[in-house]
Amino acid sequence: MAESTRPSVDDRKVISSAMSTPMLDAETELRLARRWRDEDDVEALHQLTNAYMRLAISMASKYRRYGAPMGDLIQEGAIGLMKAAERFDPDRGVRFSTYAVWWIKASIQDYVMRNWSLVRTGSTSSQKSLFFNLRRVRAEKEREAGEYGRQFGVMSTDTRGAVANALRVPLHDVEMMESRLAGTDFSLNTPQGDEEGREWVETIEDTAPISSEAATHEEDTARTHSWIVDALDILTDRERMIITERKLSEEPSTLEALGSQLGLSKERVRQLETQALKKMRSALESHLGSNAHQVMLHQ
Repeated sequence: MAESTRPSVDDRKVISSAMSTPMLDAETELRLARRWRDEDDVEALHQLTNAYMRLAISMASKYRRYGAPMGDLIQEGAIGLMKAAERFDPDRGVRFSTYAVWWIKASIQDYVMRNWSLVRTGSTSSQKSLFFNLRRVRAEKEREAGEYGRQFGVMSTDTRGAVANALRVPLHDVEMMESRLAGTDFSLNTPQGDEEGREWVETIEDTAPISSEAATHEEDTARTHSWIVDALDILTDRERMIITERKLSEEPSTLEALGSQLGLSKERVRQLETQALKKMRSALESHLGSNAHQVMLHQ
């Protein structure tokens, strides 16, 4: 991560400008969102996003403790804000500010996790929950158990179980994240200290498949990926989001969660999912013929 998390002079100017920009009332917000959606009015987009940059700044400030530069966090929050504007449907009865918070938070969290360590900390929803909540929940459970002063050591077995239950994640994920957050990155080019002066990288076994197997696997993977991308391209933004969250995520979202996020009923999300899958199946059949049912996106 960067050396300093304090806002630079330029960052402070951005913050000052954002905080002085007035918030929008519901009617103005709706009008601007429709102009952007229906007319591709860039000026309306700028007014809408500028009014809510303060949301990105506020959210960014909550993640400074992870060591990321404030300027980078604000930039990631702004990216999330733009994604929200691209996907927002003003006719769903949800305020843009409410809708944008989820995208801003997701963008900033993804950035923090990508840059926390040279070793990936994980990308599933359970790993993400642990990364941002493990220390807090651990402290709470240790206080409840009277295990004061253990916060800087290894968690007890009981505490690990309590954390897993509280965050509703597998116990092995708690153990893995505890180890990763407690560890430090070391260069593989660091000498081992033996007489031969070998580096650690020289001790790593090459487990890669032989070239012919790798080439075949890579070709098959690329072909399948291309077909799925083509199928996804025929979907609307909302359908694509539903399929991604429901079928292409390691931890699939529930119909209720997506309905809340999109301002739709559970049944409507299910209908959109079914509709999107039919579209994709039709596209995939053009590539796979009668074997289309073998693709992972079947119902």
